[in-house]
Amino acid sequence: MVNKTDTITVTVDSEIAAIYGSASESECRKLDVLLSSHLGNLMGPRRPLVETMRELSRKAQENGLTPEILHPVLDDE
Repeated sequence: MVNKTDTITVTVDSEIAAIYGSASESECRKLDVLLSSHLGNLMGPRRPLVETMRELSRKAQENGLTPEILHPVLDDE
């Protein structure tokens, strides 16, 4: 199922903006999916944390977001 998408503006640290800006189109799409899912979980109905984590993991894997791609993004200081 393909969901309709809209564009929003989110304020982030300058370093995060630079990392996102230098990411490939494929990496940006994967991060967009991860962020969209995370925001949906934060603002949607409350569910058990384990259920939320499993869903995030499943969606990330479905969209090709591997630990090898995610770790450099999260670990970059």
